[in-house]
Formats: sequence, structure tokens, C-alpha cells
Amino acid sequence: MDVDSERLRRHVVRLAARPRPGGSRELEAARDYFIDCFEAAGWSLERHRFVAECDGDSRLEGVNLVARHRQHPVTDGPRFCVGAHLDSRPDSPGADDNASAVAALLELARLLPKDWPSRPQLELELVAFDLEENGMLGGSEHARLMKSGGIDLRGMVSLEMLGYCDQRPNSQTLPEPLVGLYPDTGNFIAIIGNQNSGELIERFRGGMQRAEELPVECLQVPANGESLQATRLSDHSPFWDAGYSALMITDTSFLRNPHYHLPSDTPDTLDMPFLKRVSQGCFEAVRMLIADGL
Repeated sequence: MDVDSERLRRHVVRLAARPRPGGSRELEAARDYFIDCFEAAGWSLERHRFVAECDGDSRLEGVNLVARHRQHPVTDGPRFCVGAHLDSRPDSPGADDNASAVAALLELARLLPKDWPSRPQLELELVAFDLEENGMLGGSEHARLMKSGGIDLRGMVSLEMLGYCDQRPNSQTLPEPLVGLYPDTGNFIAIIGNQNSGELIERFRGGMQRAEELPVECLQVPANGESLQATRLSDHSPFWDAGYSALMITDTSFLRNPHYHLPSDTPDTLDMPFLKRVSQGCFEAVRMLIADGL
């Protein structure tokens, strides 16, 4: 099964037509688009509404979209979760952040039912997180639900900015402790996990490397990444804090992409062949994990 690059492009263009911050009509329209695509691929979706406490006395209302395939419903077995945040910053259309990852999630939803393992060892749910740009609030809510419900969650993957690639030397910056340990050319995809995620890192890397011509780099941070705050900036970090194995798959965000959180984060800045390879790698890795378990 191959990812369709034209579908990826259409998804990104549709989602990144304008900014879609939390609580906006544009974000609700993006949800409707996401739901339509998922339902066409045979998935059932739950709108999980939540209220999150923010700084001071403020509260924000959010909606996570939680998808399970109608032919493979989630029961009480061991579970695996893959998600991407749907919201963007108020002043950015968010093509890379995070329409690129949502597009990859939409392709996973289309392809997986056509190539579902005959005897899956993990039950899969796909999630569109809300309010990531307000402090990973959607991820925090979903991690809370997993913990309070006693769910046997074997792993979680957050897809976070997947489509920016720069083949020029010195196009990749790195946090000071990592300088010299990773390439200085921004043409790789990164897999980042915490102290509890060693096996998940290796298994996901093995799947992603099935995609042709995709450089993959891995980082396992000590503890829950407190010493490298850039590694905590997505919906995986609340799962780390809750004690779960979790990964962030990323093109390294502001360490590579000069359009991060700016009005210039538009579809034309993305490398669609790179996004296709990354999406293919994610498909291979997720299918392998649900087939073989953790």
C-alpha cells in the first residue's frame, strides 16, 4: 500500500487555507473535513469535549476527535494511539504546523483498513488533538482519560510537523548538547522518545526505514525531556508525564523550519515528496506495531 502524494497535497492545501486556532469557525470546518475523510474510510468518530484550566482563572473548551474503525472496534485489549493536533496559531495557516501531520494521519486512516493485520496484537485509535497550541491541552486530556480509565496503552505517537525539508548543508540547527551528534542538513525525520520509550523507538524506526530514501534519526531523552524542553513541545509529553511510552515524529520544527508560527507557514513551503516518504514510513511502522504488538 502506497501513500498518495496528491491526496497529501490536497489535504494540506484544504487545511491550511487559513489559520484555525482553538475555538474558531475555521477549526470547526477543519474538524468537519477530518470527520468526512475518516467516515469515508470506514471509521467511527467520537467528539470528546473537554474543559481545560489555563493560566490564572481562565478556562478553554476543546474537542478531541477519537476514531476507531468500524470493522476493528477498540475493546479492552492492549491499545496503541496515533494522533496529530488539528489547531494552528491564530496568525499562521499552519501548513507544516500541523496540517502536514494531519494529512499523514488522514492517509493512515485511508490505507490501514485496506491492509489490516489478520491477527492484530494491538487495538488502534487515531486522534485529532485540540488546543495543542495552548499548551498540549488536548493531549493532556487524552492521557488523563487513558490513566483514569485504566487503559492498557502500550504506546502513543504524536505526529508533529512532517513536511519541511532543506537539503542545504547547515540548514539544521541543534540544541547545544546535540551538536555534532546529528546531521547539520535538514533532510531527515526525527523519532524522539523518553526514558520509557526505548523499545518503541527501535520498533518505530524499523518500520519507518521501510520507506525508501528516508533518513531517520532517533533521540531518547533522559527522564521526560525536562533538560531538552524542545523535545516536549507536542501532545506526546503529557503521555510521558503519565508514565506511558510515547514518541514525537517530527521534522524538528523551529530548529529547521524558518516559517514556524508565522503567516509564511504555507503549503508552497513544504517538500511534498519528503512528506510522502515520511507518511509512508509512518504507515509501515504503525501497521507493523499493531500486527506484532509491544
